[in-house]
Amino acid sequence: MSAIPADRCKMPQAFWRAFEEAGVKPAAILRHARLPANLHLNTHALLSTTQIFAIYRTVEELVDDPDFAIKLVKAFDRSGHQPAFLAACYAADYRDALARIDRFKRLSTCEKFVISEGGGELTISKEWPYSTQSEPALSIDVSFAFVVQLGRKGTGQHIAPLRVDFARPRSGGAEHEAFFGCPIRYNATRNLLVMRSNDLDRPFPGHNWEFLALLTPALAAARSGLEAESTFSEQVKVVLKRSLASGRPEISSIARDLGTSERTLQRRITEDGTTFRQLLADARQELGEHLLSDPTISIDEVAVLLGYQDTSSFYRAFKEWQGVTPHNWRAQSGDRASLH
Repeated sequence: MSAIPADRCKMPQAFWRAFEEAGVKPAAILRHARLPANLHLNTHALLSTTQIFAIYRTVEELVDDPDFAIKLVKAFDRSGHQPAFLAACYAADYRDALARIDRFKRLSTCEKFVISEGGGELTISKEWPYSTQSEPALSIDVSFAFVVQLGRKGTGQHIAPLRVDFARPRSGGAEHEAFFGCPIRYNATRNLLVMRSNDLDRPFPGHNWEFLALLTPALAAARSGLEAESTFSEQVKVVLKRSLASGRPEISSIARDLGTSERTLQRRITEDGTTFRQLLADARQELGEHLLSDPTISIDEVAVLLGYQDTSSFYRAFKEWQGVTPHNWRAQSGDRASLH
C-alpha cells in the first residue's frame, strides 16, 4: 500500500540544484527531454523510469563530458546533498550508512540497489524493474561515486573500491580513475561496484544522533534525554527510537547502548511489567505519530524511519494501533490542529 505508485519516482530537489551548480540549467534539461520546463519546481512531481532515463541521457548530450558524473557529485558538496545522504554521513559506521541509503532506496519503485557480501568483498549493482532500456552511464556513475563519497566523508579516510566494472566500452574519462582510485574494467558483463568488507566496518567519527534528529524536525521532537525518563523501560524506548531507521533493533545492541547486559536489561524490563517486544511496538507507535505530524515527511519515508521493510507493513501496524490508516490519521491530525 505504498503512497508512490508503480514506476513512479521522485527526482530529489538536490539533483536539480547540483545540475545547475555544475553548469546545466534544469529548464534546459527538461526542454530537451521533452518534459515540462518547470517540472523541477514541483517538489511532488513523480517521474517514470523512461522519463528519468531521458533526463540523464539529455544531460549526457548537453555536456558531452565522460567525467561529468564526478563533477556532478562534487557539485553536491557546494549546492547541498539530499537529506538521506546527509543522514547516512552521520551513521555509526560505513556499513550502517549503506544500510540507511539502501532502506531509502526501497522507497523507490523504480530503482533498486542489489547488495551482496562474501569472501571479504561487498558488491553493489543496480536494477530498474520497469526499464526497457539500459541505464544511462551518468546514472550508474553518479550512484557508484556517491557510495564511495559517502564512505570517504563518513570515515574521513580516502577509501577506494577494489574495482569498478562498467558494461559500456571505454569512453575516456581520466577523472573517473582519479576519483575511484582503483582498477576500472570496461566491457564487463554488468555494472558493479566492489568494496572491501573490512572497509564497511570503519566507524564514522562524526556519528551524531542529535544531528540526525535535526535533519527531521519530528525526530528532534521525539527525542528526549535518558536522564529525564522516570523508568528503565522509558529509557529503552528512547534508545529504540534512535535505532529504528537502521532496521529492527536487537536487544543486544540496545543493552550495549545503555551500558548494561542483556540479562540485566531483560530483568529490569520485566520488573517494569512489560516486554522488549511491547516496548519496540510502543516506540514505533510513538515515533510514528511524531513523524506523521510533520507534513514534509512522506508516509513512505515514515515507514523506513520506523524500520519497516515496506509501506504496506507500516499501514497494517498503524491501523492496529489507531484503527485508521496513516493517511487518514494525518488528515485528521491536521484538521484538529487547524481548530486551535
